[in-house]
Amino acid sequence: MNSGKYVYSQLIEFLPQRVFDGFVTKYSGNKYTRHFTCWNQLLCMVFGQLTNRDSLRDLIVAIEAHSRKTYHLGFGKSVTRSNLAKANENRSSKIFEEYAYHLIAVARRKRVNDNFEIKGKVYAFDSSTIDLCLNVFWWAKFRKAKGGIKLHTLYDITTQIPAFIHITTAKVNDVNAMDVIPYESEAYYIFDRGYVDYTRLHKITNHSAYFVMRAKSNLNFDRMYSRKVDKTTGVECDQIGKLAGFYVSKQYPDKLRRVKFYDIETKRTFVFLTNNFDLSAEQIALLYKNRWQVELFFKWIKQHLKIKSFWGTSENAVRIQIYSAIIAYCLVAIVGHDLKIERSTYEILQVLGISLLDKTPVNELFTNIDYNDVNELDYNQLLFS
Repeated sequence: MNSGKYVYSQLIEFLPQRVFDGFVTKYSGNKYTRHFTCWNQLLCMVFGQLTNRDSLRDLIVAIEAHSRKTYHLGFGKSVTRSNLAKANENRSSKIFEEYAYHLIAVARRKRVNDNFEIKGKVYAFDSSTIDLCLNVFWWAKFRKAKGGIKLHTLYDITTQIPAFIHITTAKVNDVNAMDVIPYESEAYYIFDRGYVDYTRLHKITNHSAYFVMRAKSNLNFDRMYSRKVDKTTGVECDQIGKLAGFYVSKQYPDKLRRVKFYDIETKRTFVFLTNNFDLSAEQIALLYKNRWQVELFFKWIKQHLKIKSFWGTSENAVRIQIYSAIIAYCLVAIVGHDLKIERSTYEILQVLGISLLDKTPVNELFTNIDYNDVNELDYNQLLFS
């Protein structure tokens, strides 16, 4: 079926080019362009992500080493360091952002499942800081002599795909990112205690959505009544009440639920706040336990894709590279689903990364391979934070 095609050419077929061309037209991405189009730029960037290139020079050297294959790989004729650098500098990052969100929607739709104990959409929200040199990335001012950006990510627990990504400079407070989350009715949103902001939490309630988060140690909670609990499950108390402070009671005037849970594995006690009164206390603890999946996603993408060392210094170039990493991540997820590859995303990425210039059908790359020695992140290693 794919005889004679490079593995990378086979992967490209999973990327809907017409959709991408629509975004290019919307933002005039190919204006004054004769050879090196936005599509060529995208394929070069994704190739760099999949092959784990450390720099723009490293990427161009890898492409030039296979210059006779660039037409078949979709890179176009004029792939030079200056052309790619100018494209990343000048072409709108919105093209790559909207295309990334399109692939996110496709990947989430393909990977939807009902295996999670709690039915419905479950999201974990957190941020990760990427340090930058302030002298080079002058626009990303963080501290007096330090630069950085933050990836605020809404992670879909059930599909293992990031549903929403908001990029800001590192000095932006995490709670401010809650204002741009696209809340969905009846969905569950899991936060760490760094996101305790009762005005913003009440906004979630007004959207008919639910939140679960750790309470701060100075929580002033006025208990109205308690529910019966089975302490053998680790639940120490399950209370309904309201916030007692003068200002916070105005910021969040409705009832809240306070669950105290002792985790026998970590030997720690956790206090959760939620606006959901239907789930059991054990299920509330389970929801928060799965917040760690967004932390592991940050760890995974930083280790296996290029979002820590950048191939350009402008804000636009940094955004294009980050969205290219998300596109590559979704591409691997889509390929794994469509070809029914029973391997983790990490294993698929590792095999593809060293096989992009082979002429083997992609599905044959994953047969007769021993994966026992492949180290992968264990989602059960980390439970609570």
